[in-house]
Amino acid sequence: MYSMIQNRFKAPVTAFITPSCRFLLKIGITANWLTFIGALGSSICALYFFSKGDFLLGTILVSFFALSDLFDGTMARLSEKGTTSWGALIDSTLDRAIDAAIYAGVISYAISNDDSNLSALGLLALITGGLIPYIRAKAESMGIACSVGIAERAERLIIILAATGLYGLGVEIALVVGLALINILGLVTIAQRLLVVARS
Repeated sequence: MYSMIQNRFKAPVTAFITPSCRFLLKIGITANWLTFIGALGSSICALYFFSKGDFLLGTILVSFFALSDLFDGTMARLSEKGTTSWGALIDSTLDRAIDAAIYAGVISYAISNDDSNLSALGLLALITGGLIPYIRAKAESMGIACSVGIAERAERLIIILAATGLYGLGVEIALVVGLALINILGLVTIAQRLLVVARS
């Protein structure tokens, strides 16, 4: 991911986590295994806790497992094999699974509480979240660089987890506002990427 947030903080974060990454590699944990464990944990926690309405605990656990996304790239670069196309595919695919699980958990909660507005916002976020990486992948398959966008995955993940966390703390409007913001930013990002492809 080449998001604004990651580009700004990539160097200091990498320096901070490198010792931990070396330790994990030393005890036999590979980058791909960490990616899989993080994705599985995040997805299960999102589906289970969010669908039950336990948003605070769910947000804490999803955020904890999502931290694996900070480590796996650095671990891959530090490993003997280095980064691979297979690892990149696994990472990208599981990122989509985590995002889908988060929105599916929210949608399930909304449906069980007869909140049609919340479920509609969650469904739209699920759709835009799938279209954004698809457009980039399709563009790059045609030889067009298309990593632009006002809000890539990191920004959207931070917004949704902030929204679920605040909702869990009793700020009832947080989830609707967060999803609405994600949808607006998502649609703008889709338009930006389509424009890049059209101009190329």
